[in-house]
Amino acid sequence: MGGEPGYRRVVIKLSGEALAGDEPFGLAHTMLESIARQVKQLMERQIQTAIVVGGGNIWRGVAGSRRGMDRATADYMGMLATCINALALQDALEAGGVDTRVASAIEMRQVAETYIRRRAIRHLEKGRAVVFAAGTGNPFFSTDTTAALRAAEIEAEVILMAKKVDGVYDSDPLENPQARRFEDLSYIEALNRGLKVMDSTALTLCMDNHIPIVVFSILTEGNILKAALGERIGTTVR
Repeated sequence: MGGEPGYRRVVIKLSGEALAGDEPFGLAHTMLESIARQVKQLMERQIQTAIVVGGGNIWRGVAGSRRGMDRATADYMGMLATCINALALQDALEAGGVDTRVASAIEMRQVAETYIRRRAIRHLEKGRAVVFAAGTGNPFFSTDTTAALRAAEIEAEVILMAKKVDGVYDSDPLENPQARRFEDLSYIEALNRGLKVMDSTALTLCMDNHIPIVVFSILTEGNILKAALGERIGTTVR
């Protein structure tokens, strides 16, 4: 893994559940430290790295709305949860020696920069990791859509979807031991089959902007670097 990087600029999509590690909710410090070590490996290879983080380990807006809460309010709460995760990730990255900026879609000047596209790109060009927080800043959009949108805006070459599963399957591998994992998928096939890569809005945005998606397991340390170097890992949607 010492060769030239497969990609020059990447967006890593981290689910909130991945940050919880083996726990059902909250933040696992061992997972934060593992992600920080892997991001540092990317930065040392001059791979410009942006991160979109979810908030499902703290709060899920859709779940709140199902219990009768106003959907917009529940989604804003979810956006704030992503900010907590982003700050925790920034702390872990900087403890590991990675200069990091948090860019929030919701203005909160005391704790994070407000997201500005050109500023985010400039941070990347200067060798800083950028963590995008607060989703798109709008309710009814997932952090998957945020990853697709930010990747298009900053002209990232790939989205690295770091999950608790090691790729995309034709059915739930936890329920069906015979589930088959795909190595390659087209956007259209993923959409038509309703496969759980991203939500349909995010997947369509990636398709329209020709942004490939690599889905792989975050639970194996070193996988982020392998994916960024273009190694065959998990499932690639293109």
